[in-house]
Amino acid sequence: MTTTPASTRAPAATPDTAADPAPAGPAAAGRLPLADRAEVRAWTGAFVRTEARRLALTFGLFAAALVAGLIGPRLLGHLVESIKNGTTAGRVDVLALTFVAILVAHALLARAARTQATLLGERVLARTREGFVRRVLGLPLSEVEAVGTGDLLSRATNDADRLNESIRQAVPRIALAAVTLVFTFAAILLTSPLLALGLLAGVPFAALSTWWYRPRATRAYERLLAQEADVLAVTHESTRGAATVEALGLGPRQAGRHGAAVDRVVRTRQRTTWLQTIWFPSLDLATMVPMALTLLIGGLAYQRGEVGLAELTAVVLYVQALGEPLNDLLTWTDELQIGNAALRRILGVERLPKEEPRPPAVLDGHALRLEGVGFGYGPGREVLTGIDLSIAPGEKLVVVGASGAGKSTLGKLLAGVHHATRGTVSIGGADVARLPVDQLRREVVLVTQEQHVFSGTLRDNLTLAAREAEADGAAEGAAAPSGPADARLWEALDTVLLADWARSLPDGLDGEIGPGAAPVSPSHAQQLALARLLLSDPHALVLDEATALLDSTASRRVERSLAALIAGRTVISIVHRLDSVHDADRIAVMEAGRIVELGSHTELLAAGGAYAALWRSWSGAGTAPHGEGASPAAP
Repeated sequence: MTTTPASTRAPAATPDTAADPAPAGPAAAGRLPLADRAEVRAWTGAFVRTEARRLALTFGLFAAALVAGLIGPRLLGHLVESIKNGTTAGRVDVLALTFVAILVAHALLARAARTQATLLGERVLARTREGFVRRVLGLPLSEVEAVGTGDLLSRATNDADRLNESIRQAVPRIALAAVTLVFTFAAILLTSPLLALGLLAGVPFAALSTWWYRPRATRAYERLLAQEADVLAVTHESTRGAATVEALGLGPRQAGRHGAAVDRVVRTRQRTTWLQTIWFPSLDLATMVPMALTLLIGGLAYQRGEVGLAELTAVVLYVQALGEPLNDLLTWTDELQIGNAALRRILGVERLPKEEPRPPAVLDGHALRLEGVGFGYGPGREVLTGIDLSIAPGEKLVVVGASGAGKSTLGKLLAGVHHATRGTVSIGGADVARLPVDQLRREVVLVTQEQHVFSGTLRDNLTLAAREAEADGAAEGAAAPSGPADARLWEALDTVLLADWARSLPDGLDGEIGPGAAPVSPSHAQQLALARLLLSDPHALVLDEATALLDSTASRRVERSLAALIAGRTVISIVHRLDSVHDADRIAVMEAGRIVELGSHTELLAAGGAYAALWRSWSGAGTAPHGEGASPAAP
C-alpha cells in the first residue's frame, strides 16, 4: 500500500474551494510576492553548481546502496534454483553468506547516503535562511512594515524548514526511486523480457492520476503556507502584546481571529487530503495490477517451460520491489511540491525592488534642514505637510504637540527611517534619502520608547552599534579592535544608570539576556538603548520619548548624566512631558502635521499661542514644579 510522508498526512475530509494565493508579482497587502518558475530554476541551478561535489557524493552513495539492493533478489533466485536442483550444502552456505553480506553492505551504504543528505540539507537550510534575512534587512523599513511579522517569520522558519526537508529527504528519495525504477526494470528485461510486459499495465494509473493531481495540489500547498503564515502572525501579535490584550479585554477578539486563521488552515489541509484520497488509491493500482499480471504471465510461462524457476523468482521479487520506489517517487514528489511552494515564498523577497548602492556623500558640516517636506503612509494618508525647519549643529530642539500631531513621523524623517514624499530632508547639504546607511547612522540615530533586546550577551547588545564604527576605521587602514574596551561599556552603562543591574547578572557583561535568559524590563531595555546610542557616537540624536518608560526621578537623573556626554551634539527631543523643555534652545510646536510655533520657552510663553496653552495645561495638572510662565529648575 502507498505510504505518505508525515508532513502530508491529515484527517480525511471533503474538498474545499478556498481562493488561490496571490500570484507572483509585487507584494500584496500584508504579504511578500512569490518567485516564478524561472527564478526557482535559477536558484536550483546555482545550488547544483555550488554543491556539485556533495551532491555527487550523496547520489553516489545512494546508487551504491541501490546496486547492493538489486543484487540481493538475484542471489536469492539463484539460491532457490540451486536448492531445487540439489546443489551441495557448501554452495548453499556460500550463497546465503553472500546474501547476508550484501544486505549488510546495503544497510551501511544507505546509512552513509542518508547522513550525507542530512548534512547537505542543513547547509542549504543555513545558507537560505541567512540569505533571506540579509535580503529582508536590506529592504526599506516601509516595505517590511507593510508586509508584517507573520509572513516574514513564516518564510524564515516554517518555509525554510519545509525546503530543508525537501532537500534532505525528498530530493534523494526521488532520485533514488527514479534510479531504482530504471535499474529494476532493466534487470527485469535482462532476466525475462516476456515477464516485463506486465509492468506496462501500471503506467496509465500512475500517469493519469498524477497529471490530474499535481496542479491542484500545488495551488493548495501554496495556499496552505500562506495561511500558516497568517496563524503565526496572529500568534506573534497576541504574544508580543499580551499585556495590552489583557488590559483592554481583547482576549476573546484575538482568540476569534486565531480560531478563524486556524480554521482556514484546516480547510486547506482537508482539501489536500481529499486530493490524496483520489491520488493514492490510483498509485496502489499502479503497483498491484502489474504484480497480478506478472504472476499470471509468469505462471503460464513457467508451465510452458518458457521461463525457469530462478528467472520467475527473481522477476517476482523485482516486481514486488518496484512498489516501494514507485510510491516513493510519486509521494515524495508530493513532498517536493511543498518544498517548491516554500522555495517560491523564500525567493519571493528577491522580487522586491532593490535599492541602488549609494556612494558616500561629502558633507558640508552637520546641519539638518527640512524644506517643503510632506509625508504620507499611503495615498490619502498624509501626516506631515509643508515642514520647513533648519537645525544648527549642536542645537537642542524639543518637539511638542498633542498625540497624532506628527512628532514621531518627523523624528523618523530626520533620522532617515522614512523618506519624505515631498520636499527634501538634508544633512550637511546632502539628501538623507541618498546617503548610504552606514554614513547616515554616523550622522544621526533615532531612539524611541519601543526598544528591542537581542538574544545574546549584554556585551553583544552593547557593541552592536560600535562595531560598525570600528569596521569603518579598519577599512581606512586602522587596526580594528575586537570591541570597545570594557571600561567604555561600563561607562555607558553607568551613564544611563544601568551599571548596578548589569553587575547583578551572573556573568556581568557576558551574561545572557533576553528571551530564555535573564529578563529585561521595558525600562531597562530603554536604558540599554541609550547606552547603545552613546557607544554609536553619532553627530545628531533624535530622542522620541527615549526616557518615557522611566519614572520621573530616574528620567531626570538619566537626562542629567547624558547632558555632559551629548554636549556639542545636535539633539532633537520629542516629548509629551514638559518638565525639561525650558533647557532647549528652541521648541517646535506641532499641530495636524505642521509646525505652528517655533522659538524658545520664554518667547513662546510670551506669544500666548499653542505652546502657552500646552504649558498652562501641564502646569494646571500639577505636574510642573512651578506655576504658569515659570521656568522650572534644570533637572
